[in-house]
Amino acid sequence: MTDHTKPVPSTEFAPEGSWFKSSYSDQGGGNCVEVAVRQAQVGIRDSKEKDGPALSLPRSTYITFIDTVKSGAVHFGVLD
Repeated sequence: MTDHTKPVPSTEFAPEGSWFKSSYSDQGGGNCVEVAVRQAQVGIRDSKEKDGPALSLPRSTYITFIDTVKSGAVHFGVLD
């Protein structure tokens, strides 16, 4: 069983050269998300924390999420 209390550094999910900035990221360097694909998993990380943890999703879940965002069914905003 995976111990989710100890996040794995994103560099253990995929090597540094495998990560690329999402087209949905802030191009000014503020809010940047990077993704990496490894077999059937997609890793997502904060580009400002390269040694920080990565969220790992099955590829099918990631595709569904992106399709939902593109459809306009999900809106992101700042929570107070």
